[in-house]
Amino acid sequence: MAEVAAVMRVSKMTVYRLVHSGELPAIRVGRSFRVPEQAVHDYLRDAFIEAG
Repeated sequence: MAEVAAVMRVSKMTVYRLVHSGELPAIRVGRSFRVPEQAVHDYLRDAFIEAG
């Protein structure tokens, strides 16, 4: 989650909120989550379009 937070320039808590709300797709592995790199890029692209 720390890597995703760094790429998105948000806190880890924000990433957890996005994953739990379903806005950011993630795969659960044991007790942690893995977010596909493409999902991060897609989310940022969509957020940029909405804001623009």
